[in-house]
Amino acid sequence: MKQILLSFDTEEFDVPKEHNVPFTLEEGMAVSEVGTNRILDILQRQNVKATFFCTGNFITHAPETMQRIIREGHEVACHGVDHWQPQPTDFVRSKEIMESATGLKAYGYRQPRMFTVNDEAIEQAGYLYNTSLNPAFIPGRYMHLTTPRTFFMKGKVLQIPASVTPWLRVPLFWLALHNFPQWLYRALVRRVLSHDGYFATYFHPWEFFELKEHPEWKMPFIIRNHSGLQMVDRLEKFISQMKADGCDFATYRDFAITKIPSK
Repeated sequence: MKQILLSFDTEEFDVPKEHNVPFTLEEGMAVSEVGTNRILDILQRQNVKATFFCTGNFITHAPETMQRIIREGHEVACHGVDHWQPQPTDFVRSKEIMESATGLKAYGYRQPRMFTVNDEAIEQAGYLYNTSLNPAFIPGRYMHLTTPRTFFMKGKVLQIPASVTPWLRVPLFWLALHNFPQWLYRALVRRVLSHDGYFATYFHPWEFFELKEHPEWKMPFIIRNHSGLQMVDRLEKFISQMKADGCDFATYRDFAITKIPSK
């Protein structure tokens, strides 16, 4: 059975700050809560489970939305504390905040913006898996053309990179679904599934907010393109088509448990 690992970096919206637009935590949370609930509506209609990588800020400031994520059976994992100002020890503090607030065990970690994180420290913190690698070349963000493009062990921690195409390493994360023709995106995902047997991708709640209605945020076109309800439609169609193809949707935790070698 081919598996799709669907995940969402559930953070306070802070992209306007990257374009020198003042933006408060409260404003960022308002945008992300709208988007998260739209995502949850899609997943509920489609009856699929996903993994929500949550910042400490989101967990603390959106308790009702967090309860909905948990109540509807999704995995909660860690995504640092403050998305805009990550600190070297956030992988520990993030786990403490998440486990204290939810009563659940944190199995996985994703560094904000998928920046580098110390693998030995992740292992010492007790994480089962780390998914902080986009094995692609994206100017100004990632230069990972020589790293493994599929899951691998590092110490006792399973590393789960975001999926890219087998050749040319075309990234198939959130920006691709925004901007590629939908038929092309699905064709590339099917190529990954055929080659790797699974597909791991990620989105953000704020993509499902009507970004086009806020030119004052100075968002680039490739981010605004097909945002809001158009993105709701795109993601829902993608899930429906993959289900029709016979794919199974799994959380990162459930996938990791099956891939880590037994002692």
